[in-house]
Amino acid sequence: MEYKTTGTVVSVKKQWWLKVNTKPVRMHALDGATFPHIIKVRYVVNGSEYFKKKWIRACDQPPTVGAKVNVLYNENKPSKSKVL
Repeated sequence: MEYKTTGTVVSVKKQWWLKVNTKPVRMHALDGATFPHIIKVRYVVNGSEYFKKKWIRACDQPPTVGAKVNVLYNENKPSKSKVL
């Protein structure tokens, strides 16, 4: 069974090595380029602290550091989770 808790975004990192071009014709290397992000979320279950990383697509806006996000976790193994 899955339970829901609130987690806090600890870090947001841009993946510079994975560039997504948004323009068909570019004038320079980063013209129209967007980059995906990886966020790290901290959540607490029964007094134990867990961390989860989530990949955010290049076209989506990542949350800011310190933002609250919802986390679904497994009752038997809280380290197995999903960031919403």
